[in-house]
Amino acid sequence: MSEFKQSFIASLQRHRDAFATVEQYADQALQLLAAVQDCLAAGGKVVWMGNGGSAADSQHLAAEFMVRYKAERGPLASIALTTDTSILTAHANDYHFDTVFERQVRGIVRPQDVVIGLTTSGKSPNINLALKAANELGAFTVALTGRDGGLVKDIAKLPIIVKSDETARIQEVHMFIGHWLCEALDIAILAEQGA
Repeated sequence: MSEFKQSFIASLQRHRDAFATVEQYADQALQLLAAVQDCLAAGGKVVWMGNGGSAADSQHLAAEFMVRYKAERGPLASIALTTDTSILTAHANDYHFDTVFERQVRGIVRPQDVVIGLTTSGKSPNINLALKAANELGAFTVALTGRDGGLVKDIAKLPIIVKSDETARIQEVHMFIGHWLCEALDIAILAEQGA
């Protein structure tokens, strides 16, 4: 077997190992769903943020809400704080990158909103400061994180900690939870439309 095939099989096994633990997050995922449903019913929005790959995942999930997942439905109010390069670069240049999301949270988040930070380590200062600000504003805060949960586990009202030390595997589970959330919202909306 070539070293590349060995790498492929080993990576797949680590993925399977990470996903073998996902069922234990079902109750937390249901809490997340309920919070998002309450938020949207109250006219709120879901706000996402992350760094690097988690920034891309945040944008991906905000797009699933605003455009669609599977069901033909109206847009679900959602935004990723990672998408406006003018805000990101102006704030990082004029102030500090640690507060780049906090500033946006203070500007747009309301008590009926859900604010979700994706941080595989739980130690990202810009995520942690933004979630603290969202708590102060009365929003419902969620951390999709990994490893031991880092500092964020004590900041977010709902921390979902993926028990893995490998960034890629943690992000794969985060996307599974995000995609399941989209699917569950589709199911709920279609049930309402059929009623």
